[in-house]
Amino acid sequence: MPDENVLPTATELVAGYSSGELSPVDATAAALRRIEAENPELNCYCLVDAEMAMAQAKTSAERWDQGNPIGLLDGVPTSIKDMFLTEGWPTLRGSRCIDPQQPWDVDSPVTARLREHGAVLLGKTTTPELAWKAVTDSPLTGVTRNPWNPALTPGGSSGGSAAAVAAGMGALSVGTDGGGSVRIPASFCGIVGFKPTYGRIPLYPASPFGSLSHAGPMAWSVDDVALLLDVLVLSDPRDPTALPPPVGSYREAVRRSVRGLTAAFSPTLGYVEVDPEVAQLVKRAAETLAEIGLNVEMADPGFQDPIDAFDVLWSTGAAKWIDRFPAERTPELDPGLAEVWRRGRTFSAADYLDATEQRMALGIQMGLFHEQYDVLITPTVPLPAFEAGHDVPPGGRYQSWPNWTPFTYPFNLTQQPAATVPAGLTRDGRPVGVQVVGPRHSDDLVLAVCRALEAAQPWQVATPPRA
Repeated sequence: MPDENVLPTATELVAGYSSGELSPVDATAAALRRIEAENPELNCYCLVDAEMAMAQAKTSAERWDQGNPIGLLDGVPTSIKDMFLTEGWPTLRGSRCIDPQQPWDVDSPVTARLREHGAVLLGKTTTPELAWKAVTDSPLTGVTRNPWNPALTPGGSSGGSAAAVAAGMGALSVGTDGGGSVRIPASFCGIVGFKPTYGRIPLYPASPFGSLSHAGPMAWSVDDVALLLDVLVLSDPRDPTALPPPVGSYREAVRRSVRGLTAAFSPTLGYVEVDPEVAQLVKRAAETLAEIGLNVEMADPGFQDPIDAFDVLWSTGAAKWIDRFPAERTPELDPGLAEVWRRGRTFSAADYLDATEQRMALGIQMGLFHEQYDVLITPTVPLPAFEAGHDVPPGGRYQSWPNWTPFTYPFNLTQQPAATVPAGLTRDGRPVGVQVVGPRHSDDLVLAVCRALEAAQPWQVATPPRA
């Protein structure tokens, strides 16, 4: 491997394997060394299977030597959030209420596609219990920390995945996003995170959070996200809501020209208070998009904060899930999740249908908005990462995690594709993300805009000081 202080992308690894300059064995060994060195403090992984990973890497190296790789990710060190079923490994979802001794003999669609394409599976990344909140700590696995500064949270709920990629503990990871859970930690950790159109990545079993919940690729570059997406979108018969695989490749589609597109830049969505440093960095990213040929106009979508509708749908989903747990185990729940469970049980079917009606109205409004604007540009999160171990930033201003994530969950309600890419660092070295949102089914367009910004304003030169 080259200098291990330089984090190679998955795309670079595959190119190196093909040319013979790099080896899956060396790449996997390097990722495992980073895990051994950094994971005790950062707590990105809740399970590491070094022996299996090295065996997979050696088999991959043999395939490359024979000129016969089996897929797009052959030999790429990859992690999986501990929300996806994985044959041979327990999927505990950050909870003490799930029995680790039960059979684990099924792969989720995400895991199955990764195996089919030769990815080296390093292990499973940490999540808050049942992925219920936007930071990453749980009664089972403790507090996960940010590689840019271990005193800070990496965000959540896919915080283990984001921190692992940012710290070089594997080139790729797959998270889940029900209200921002891919985009928030990607923003806090200075990487790329993408929530595709709902149904684009098949899921099994269905999430209790219903159609709020998406799977999403997380990586160090837009090209890597597109590479991983080309694998994850392949069909699986176990998801009746899945979309058919797209025609063509995201790896090629992200290279399309975005010059002449019209982008709405909404710094606040019309109602969000944003940290001044975040606002300035995101404004600069919007200006960069204008400089490379997009028509960028200041415009708010015009909706009110849909937090009440989101709360009903989120809380009832959590309640349905926890109702299945053995009653004697529920006292071991994360206290915040227990409160969501109690609140979720108070909502009626009429409340749920009202929330669904509000959701549909929001989707229609955004669909009409995108008749005029190809993409929407916003901050990903209105503030940079804060102290680890807290559900909300200390100080008493925010009551719950959705209060400080107002830019992400609206687009789970609408099921639109939304990505975050790094916009820069605050003066004290905390990453800030810019969000790009497109109309439903415009996944390629969103990623193309992100890639154009990446090319014009490269961020890979700035890696965590620990990396």
